[in-house]
Amino acid sequence: MKKLLYILLYLFLFSILTIATQIGGIILILSLLISNSIQKKFRFKKTIVFLTLYVIFTFTIIPFIAPIFGREKIASNDKIAPTNYMTILLNRNYVTPELNTVLEKTAKCIEKQPFKINYLDANFPFLNGFPLFPHLSHNDGKKIDISFIYETKNGKITNKQKSFSGYGDFVKPKKQEFDQTNYCKSKGFFQYDFTKYATFGKINQELRFSEKGTKKLIQCFLKNQNVGKIFLEPHLKNRLHLTNSKIRFQGCRAVRHDDHIHVQLK
Repeated sequence: MKKLLYILLYLFLFSILTIATQIGGIILILSLLISNSIQKKFRFKKTIVFLTLYVIFTFTIIPFIAPIFGREKIASNDKIAPTNYMTILLNRNYVTPELNTVLEKTAKCIEKQPFKINYLDANFPFLNGFPLFPHLSHNDGKKIDISFIYETKNGKITNKQKSFSGYGDFVKPKKQEFDQTNYCKSKGFFQYDFTKYATFGKINQELRFSEKGTKKLIQCFLKNQNVGKIFLEPHLKNRLHLTNSKIRFQGCRAVRHDDHIHVQLK
């Protein structure tokens, strides 16, 4: 019975690690094999071996293997950075070379702006079609989520965010604006605003949505011919007076996009 419980536990861990990081499940199996081969006993041996292997693979091995599958790490610099470093630790920072080029060109476009591209979930390093939970379409290296730009009450633009994850702090529609969330939920799409549970804590709540900064960032992305679609809630598209046909509503089956920008290639 005890052995069966251990097997079920490791199957559960394998599933969770694979869903969350793509490579975690395989590294778990490898770490168990190595741990069992180490005769010396010490506390947390399996955990230490797993974490050591995971860090080695994430930062030194996976980046060299990913290009074989047509992916590469997002090229970070002073104008491109992760909103949350868990994105890197979970291996959700991989894109195609074409999307990396789009990010670099957009970074040049905002070179003189007081903000940077803060990216959220992109894609896993391997295999087209492998789902990046909870996203519906981040499975081919061609998609990336970008944080909004925020400002202080005095109008000073900042690179700070309003939640630890970068998701779930919504720029809700005003009274005169169409409420897409209520419409979708009234049609039975209960998951539409589920990212409100994925903030991992709200911060900097004194900040407000920067219409000027966010609009400029979106316009810079639109200058790239390889950009095929940008998902943004309808009320924000109207509020920012954005008319480009590439800016679209993602549909009720997805989640709301008034807490981030979704950018994807053609």
